[in-house]
Amino acid sequence: MLRCHLLLLLIAIIYTVTLSGQEAFIQDVQGGHQVDADGIWLSHEHILVDFIGADSIQPHTWDHDAVIAEVTPYLEELKAYKVEYFVDATPAFLGRDVLLLEKLANKTGLKMISNTGLYGARNNKFLPKYVQNISAEDLAQKWIAEFEYGIDGTVIKPGFIKIGVDTADPLDILHQKLVKAAAITSLKTGLTIASHTGKAKGLWPQLKILQEMGVSPNSFIWVHAQAEEDNNNYLKAAEAGCWISLDGLGWDVEKHLGKLVYAKEHGILDHILISHDAGWYDPQKEQQNITPYTDIFTKLLPELRAKGFTEHEIKLLLSKNPAKAYAILGSN
Repeated sequence: MLRCHLLLLLIAIIYTVTLSGQEAFIQDVQGGHQVDADGIWLSHEHILVDFIGADSIQPHTWDHDAVIAEVTPYLEELKAYKVEYFVDATPAFLGRDVLLLEKLANKTGLKMISNTGLYGARNNKFLPKYVQNISAEDLAQKWIAEFEYGIDGTVIKPGFIKIGVDTADPLDILHQKLVKAAAITSLKTGLTIASHTGKAKGLWPQLKILQEMGVSPNSFIWVHAQAEEDNNNYLKAAEAGCWISLDGLGWDVEKHLGKLVYAKEHGILDHILISHDAGWYDPQKEQQNITPYTDIFTKLLPELRAKGFTEHEIKLLLSKNPAKAYAILGSN
């Protein structure tokens, strides 16, 4: 028993050093800073998404003041729940706008995290044409440059890599290229890869590519994992070492509740991330219909506590897991 306690203490010390030392940091739109393992996270949300397509999108043509007026009340609601980190998962060519995020961060006090990468899901509608002819290595150099120098001519740097694939095995050729480029970028920068994936069928070929390229599964987030119907695949994913993101809480609390109970019962809560995938402002619509970012606090947490989740387990989901998942090892 004593040896067990000593082992747990050693693990806790290692975890604390990793997350609070100089070499672990979070990159938000206002700069890099040491990881706060106690801060509350929303690890997959959206401020603005434009679904018009890569061939038609005109970046930054939306009115910042109009967007800010529309979404700020929803962000202000988060103060009551002490939310500190807000991960904006909108990729390039779908409405990524780091200057907008910076304005919102200044206005609300939230640490807003943006991304580099490209989104291949939905049959490549949101991929620019150059992706067809560029190599994975050259594509990665574009993403690495955003991390080293800034996004879209700004000094704002990404805090993670966002890619998207259609659920398939084998993956679409272009999607294989995205995964390889993400692997190269992650190895160079330390950035975590968050991949829009859905069902587990699309997860395994991505993990295989990452393994072949020397990227640890600890640097990979399986996004929209709630779409998977066979819960046994969560056990396999946790055993492989990747993060499992149940991020549709803006839309379906009951499904997530059942999966979280399963994760607790099978001892894999330390691999789980939760968020809403909520928002967002759509420039193609005159009338906006924003989905709030609060279901976790108003609906899910009371249900979890009623089912016996401890405050430590809730803190794992809201703070420690996302802090660990998005931590960047290296010099900021």
